[in-house]
Amino acid sequence: MNWKKLESENQINEIIIESFSQTVLIFKHSTRCSISDSAKNRLERQWIEEKSNNAIIYYLDLIAFRSVSNAISEKFDIEHQSPQVLVIKNEKCIYNASHLNIAFNPIVPFF
Repeated sequence: MNWKKLESENQINEIIIESFSQTVLIFKHSTRCSISDSAKNRLERQWIEEKSNNAIIYYLDLIAFRSVSNAISEKFDIEHQSPQVLVIKNEKCIYNASHLNIAFNPIVPFF
């Protein structure tokens, strides 16, 4: 996976712009949580680049950048969870999952 670091609230505007031409995935990761580590590892193991529809993938260390996580929750009207995956398309969060429900599933229409 080719993670892009999400470290600034200004990047949320970039994500919105990107979401009109490509699917954007945001992974909110707690570096202090073993469940978050497991979810991240599972996502990385299951990821199939050819089936990802060239999604742009962002990684957010929500311990270091909690304000960014809060801004994401507010902008996309999604309750904060940790770990959490959000899929953004055309400025909307079209899918989100948390904890052990995080997995790569290329059958889901957003990919």
